[in-house]
Amino acid sequence: MKIFQGSAVALVTPFDKNGEINFKSFERLLEFHLENNTQAIIIFGTTGESATLSDNEKFELLKLAVSKCEKKIKIIAGTGSNNTVHAVYLTREAKKIGVDACLIVTPYYNKTSQLGLLEHYKKICEIGLPVIIYNVPSRTGLNILPETYEKLLDLKNIIGIKEASGNISQVAEIFALCRDKKNFNLYSGNDDQIVPILSLGGHGVISVLANIFPKKTQAICQDFFDGEIKKSRDAQLKFLPLIKNLFCEINPMPIKFAMNYLGFEVGKCRLPLTDLSEQNKNKIIKILDGLK
Repeated sequence: MKIFQGSAVALVTPFDKNGEINFKSFERLLEFHLENNTQAIIIFGTTGESATLSDNEKFELLKLAVSKCEKKIKIIAGTGSNNTVHAVYLTREAKKIGVDACLIVTPYYNKTSQLGLLEHYKKICEIGLPVIIYNVPSRTGLNILPETYEKLLDLKNIIGIKEASGNISQVAEIFALCRDKKNFNLYSGNDDQIVPILSLGGHGVISVLANIFPKKTQAICQDFFDGEIKKSRDAQLKFLPLIKNLFCEINPMPIKFAMNYLGFEVGKCRLPLTDLSEQNKNKIIKILDGLK
């Protein structure tokens, strides 16, 4: 089973001036991606500030997304937690709401062993909702080893991997071990590695860049799939300065600033995340103006 191929957006969560969810802005973002060739929408992943959203806020966002998109695009919920019981609860509720899949980050802070990872994902898979594993060691302090992926892919309902380790050698090892698994679909979790991962056999990207350039992010993937390798590579390289600066400070601080600058009205991040430094704001403005 392949939930999507190409570019999925790790959607920001827009807030108003009081720090409450701006549901009107959220609807506009959904419409933007429906109109601009995005293949799937990830609701409250890392970029969606899942850490500072209440469960009820998460469910309201999912209900609106499922209702608004009417199965025109895949909706994926970031229902991971470092508490297995809580991750199971969030995943069960997301399934009831009608999402297409869930994105499950590895346990963070308390972390676990490689065996613990297997048991964690096994419990979540029992809910029956398609699961994309999310490996992001820079956030969690925990890395999924290639040998563990091989075992995880034997679990029923695992249908993909978001690999954001940034370690292309590890990604190659994962492909070497897992490429013959029927449910093996690997997505880049880093916008600067879309083409390198596609070249190993990847199926797309779960993207921060796609918040502002969805068509161009999908084109990087589609051109590669269509054999237009140079065109895909050149676009990847063209966007590298912007991609780098979208992570000049903690995500999603830079992408929210970029979106506000471009008129998306997504508000600021919730504390403990803050606004960008003036120096980094100016860098992003200069790059965006150069891309117009």
